[in-house]
Amino acid sequence: MCSNYDACTSTERLRLHFGVELPAGVNLRKDVWPAYQAPFVRRHPNADVGDDAVPPRESLVGLFGMVPHWSGDVAFGRRTYNARSETVAEKPSFRDAWRNGQHCIVPVEAIYEPDWRSGSAVPTRIQRKDGHPIGIAGLWTSNRKATGEELLSFTMLTINADDHELFKHFHKPQDEKRMVVILHEHQYDEWLKAPAAKSMDFMRQYPAHLLISTPDPDRGKKKR
Repeated sequence: MCSNYDACTSTERLRLHFGVELPAGVNLRKDVWPAYQAPFVRRHPNADVGDDAVPPRESLVGLFGMVPHWSGDVAFGRRTYNARSETVAEKPSFRDAWRNGQHCIVPVEAIYEPDWRSGSAVPTRIQRKDGHPIGIAGLWTSNRKATGEELLSFTMLTINADDHELFKHFHKPQDEKRMVVILHEHQYDEWLKAPAAKSMDFMRQYPAHLLISTPDPDRGKKKR
């Protein structure tokens, strides 16, 4: 599971690795926790009109933690920042976005997980070994009930990682091991365009040898 990450907010890196730019005038913090504002990438709603001036993807800003259309509470997103692939189609918080194929990519520089191998939780930074940002498969939604205006929010999809060479080391020994769904670059447009019936095809583990982890014991001491 992932509740804390460093967002990819660099204009240059978003353009180079995701083909998008942040909306004008947006000022975002890099350190993201549930209910914080952060960027996500989705397929442009007019991408299929045949106009070369319309980009295939767009970057928007939303809350990390899904606030479903029927919820009147923005704080709802504090417990819906991750969606289990095994139950996402049935859970009321996520099922509409899943069934409607509201796919997005969460652009991330690194995620943080607790390593319990020493007997206590050591915050650990996980990033791509090649230095490129991580594209995490997610779902997005729109809500007007919570604030009276359009509120965008998103969640990260997760899968079992009991046998993953890296992610099996995180969280308490008795807990199920989970990991976010990290996409390969060639899958970005495939994921954003995929119909709901094909969503499960992307729920796969990312190879451990393409990732690197670094202990960051001071992470939990930083002010949110």
